Amino acid sequence: MRKGWILATAAVGAGLGFVMVLVVGVYMVAGNLANGVGQGAVGLAKGSVPAAYRALVQKWGNSCPAINPALLAAQLYQESGFNPGAKSPAAAQGIAQFIPGTWATHGIDGDGDGDRDVWDPNDAIPSAAKYDCTLAKYVKDAPGNPTENMLAAYNAGAYAVIKYGGVPPYRETQNYVKTITTLQESFAAPVGRVQPSQQAAGAIHFAQKKLGTLYLWGGNGTPEQGGRFDCSGLTKAAYETVGITLPRVANDQYNAGPHPGRDELLPGDLVFFSDDLTNSRAIRHVGVYVGGGYMINAPRTGAVIRFDSIDTPDYFGATRVTEDGAKALPTSV
Repeated sequence: MRKGWILATAAVGAGLGFVMVLVVGVYMVAGNLANGVGQGAVGLAKGSVPAAYRALVQKWGNSCPAINPALLAAQLYQESGFNPGAKSPAAAQGIAQFIPGTWATHGIDGDGDGDRDVWDPNDAIPSAAKYDCTLAKYVKDAPGNPTENMLAAYNAGAYAVIKYGGVPPYRETQNYVKTITTLQESFAAPVGRVQPSQQAAGAIHFAQKKLGTLYLWGGNGTPEQGGRFDCSGLTKAAYETVGITLPRVANDQYNAGPHPGRDELLPGDLVFFSDDLTNSRAIRHVGVYVGGGYMINAPRTGAVIRFDSIDTPDYFGATRVTEDGAKALPTSV
């Protein structure tokens, strides 16, 4: 929910001109900074991991050189969406989705309370890190990137990595490796400036055309809905016009790319809001940043799509959407 008109009707016309200047600037900045990408770090992005698990992920994500906290977080998110009660049709269990046989061999008593409980994140998260490191040892002599080889062993087995001298030529395995290594970027605290999105201008162009459209909860802009949107329906539709498919809900859209700081925002970034600033899974609102401290958003029932300030106490953070980042997001969390 967002409150109140921020710009009067008379100011909207001027605002649109301001937006178009910014849109042009997006392309210029994108070209100038194409080679200035931060590579991520072992630190975790603000709120990217629920507070209850952040210390565990930070600690155990440094268990061996083949993993880091952001990579471990990406695996947990991809497996369960940080849900400690998750259970798959294949009987995978808990936040790390261990199958019983693997848990029996690799589960550890991470919190030292005398038991190994696959449903307890205090055991399951350390066990996931330990299992990664064990796989990394199995394939340590294989050529190539140790982290990618570990992930390939996780998906296809260590023998396949050893046999093929690295990531095996299986499409499923290659996609898994790319998915996790891409997804980790949305959990890492960036180092240096985050690369601008070339698609940002198109997303803004779509959103600004919807200014004045009445909000509809659950709205996807279909003819049956009168072309109306809710907050995440608007951002999803905006990026679909430039060939990027985002998840339907705001808290999953947060993981579609790396996270620029407040002072690094560029037009086209998605900006997020939450009542719990320690947990990205609690995000409840999203808008498209247009510059100058403002966004275009679909605020709430009874309101219209409009400009609002982002500088409110519930501001959570931002995401610079990337095509690979969006493709890496799981569909089941």
